[in-house]
Amino acid sequence: MTQRLITHLRHVDLAVPDFGKQLDFFSGTWGLSTEHTDPGLAFLAAEGSPEQYVVRLRESSDKRIDLISFGAKDRADVDTLAGNLARDGVQLVHEPTDLQTPGGGYGFRFFDNEGRTIEVSSDVAVRQHRAVEEGESIPVRLSHVVVNSADPEGTVAFYEKHLAFALSDTLMHPRMGNMMWFMRTNAWHHSMAVARGPHASLHHASFEMRGIDEYMRGTGRLLRAGVEKIWGPGRHMAGNNTFSYFLDPHGNTVEYTTELEVVDEDTWHPHLYDFSDPEVSDQWGTANAMNEFVAKKSFNDPDKGLFVAPPV
Repeated sequence: MTQRLITHLRHVDLAVPDFGKQLDFFSGTWGLSTEHTDPGLAFLAAEGSPEQYVVRLRESSDKRIDLISFGAKDRADVDTLAGNLARDGVQLVHEPTDLQTPGGGYGFRFFDNEGRTIEVSSDVAVRQHRAVEEGESIPVRLSHVVVNSADPEGTVAFYEKHLAFALSDTLMHPRMGNMMWFMRTNAWHHSMAVARGPHASLHHASFEMRGIDEYMRGTGRLLRAGVEKIWGPGRHMAGNNTFSYFLDPHGNTVEYTTELEVVDEDTWHPHLYDFSDPEVSDQWGTANAMNEFVAKKSFNDPDKGLFVAPPV
């Protein structure tokens, strides 16, 4: 098995046409903190996270995922990973270099098999953060990112081979076959998941809350604010985490979650869960049914950023 050099998920960067509306949503309604801004650019942090930011927003004529960023232990691991990818024929956006984004650091970018821009970095300055208090319905950290893929088997194989992601669980449907693969890069059940879809796009970005009470308070706060909820509240079987899915102003699905499972990597064996079993999608039975409407919303618009590197 390839040595795992990725340590954790750092941030997801989104480009949107209506920058002001998106910034108001994430910095106000959703509960992130605006840490750094430039014209048409904003870096948003989660109060409980040591990461400089968990979401970057950029104004653009196209809606797209700019990049997904992961951490590595040190500069040597960044260099090793970049060398391994280049040797295997993976297209690098740029070689390892000092980063100019908040917190600095050292990193590189590359295109995955479907053209998403992925960043790997180390030595980013730790952000001053705090413990989220009881009753605060704001995100503690970025939990995971799920992408839609027109070639999910190929995408899963890419991340297993080149980045040593491990498969935690798979969702299947009797008529449609395997539908979603949950992948981890540390003991959290998943930092990334790959869903079968009609095109490459963002399925959802998920944000961890302090606990069940804060998760429910956050869910209720968004409902009172009139944000469109498409699924939840409930508790998944794969990962055992709670879920409430909402739409941001540009139709991206964003999730409040908590209590994502921490697995024993030495003994864990992946499950194959039948998604047609209602308890697999929602152990509690409190969420609205997963149907074609929910699925279509999560397919999102085709990503216009494939094989197009975002500005630094």
